[in-house]
Amino acid sequence: MAKAQGLTWTIDDADHMTQAEIYGEVLTQIGQQNEKVVALTTDLAKSTKIGKFDEKISERFFNFGIAEANMIAIASGMAETGLIPVVSTFAVFASLRAAEFVRTDLCYQKRNVKIIATHSGTSFGQAGTTHHCTEDLSVMRTFSGMTVIAPADARETGKAVAAVIDREGPCYIRIGRGFEPPLYKDMEFDFEIGKANRLRDGTDVAVIACGPCVVHAMDAAEQAAAQGVSVRVLNMHTIKPIDEAAILEAVMDTRRVITVEDHSVIGGLGSAVAEVIAKSGKGCAYRMLGYQDEFSIVGYPDDLMHKYKIDADGIMETIGEVLKAEFEEDEDWEDED
Repeated sequence: MAKAQGLTWTIDDADHMTQAEIYGEVLTQIGQQNEKVVALTTDLAKSTKIGKFDEKISERFFNFGIAEANMIAIASGMAETGLIPVVSTFAVFASLRAAEFVRTDLCYQKRNVKIIATHSGTSFGQAGTTHHCTEDLSVMRTFSGMTVIAPADARETGKAVAAVIDREGPCYIRIGRGFEPPLYKDMEFDFEIGKANRLRDGTDVAVIACGPCVVHAMDAAEQAAAQGVSVRVLNMHTIKPIDEAAILEAVMDTRRVITVEDHSVIGGLGSAVAEVIAKSGKGCAYRMLGYQDEFSIVGYPDDLMHKYKIDADGIMETIGEVLKAEFEEDEDWEDED
């Protein structure tokens, strides 16, 4: 079987391509090298860009109509035969409409199925709250055995797709609608499932972000630096398994931690990081930016990110708040036996 990590691929127009377009290109190349890979969708081939696979490998492309639960169930059966099904639909349908089937047919059965969920968060903001998905990270990370990834941009999405093909078991990748700003300038960066990328070092505050919020975190860090504030930025692309070591190092070094996500703060990245901190027994000034137990209103994504303070302006405001927290420099954090 061809291994995805051995791929070499270049995309001339990568700067102008969306997360979905790049994943479609990468998945197609993987499929051309690995005949076990099959692609499934629910009348969303064009919207999710998995249709690129159909253009080149139509004999291994399957459209199930508007029947997400059926698609997941059939993908489970395909995986049992040794195939590697990659299913793609909107995040709200994959994680909510088909949740029971993901839990029982994929996770409980430990099926080797990959879900690429597009239009996550409020990336399709103008479509209305029914098409927003600010619960999927919470839902998916509670399912036993599920790997959960939220890439920051298109290039990282390409690496994530290649990585999950080589990873045994069910995996969930959430991406946006398209139009998200790029983070990485080229493909010369490391991507390892479960290993956060430290994009910027800092000792005053640590901002841990995922998805499109990583770009905003970097912008905020640049603004803070101009004011003499040192901000560490972690791209926590893997929500499960999460990089506990990177989180605890940030806590120990900065004592001030902010999480940022285009998702509810309940059960998502913020909750996952809080669980790690609580288990460690260490304390810090902690803020979770995201949707605070509320449905998002209808609007364009940039406007929604600003309203809910998950853009650079909101992050800067929160940095100012946590900087007010004071700690004893000589405080002994070592646990006593």
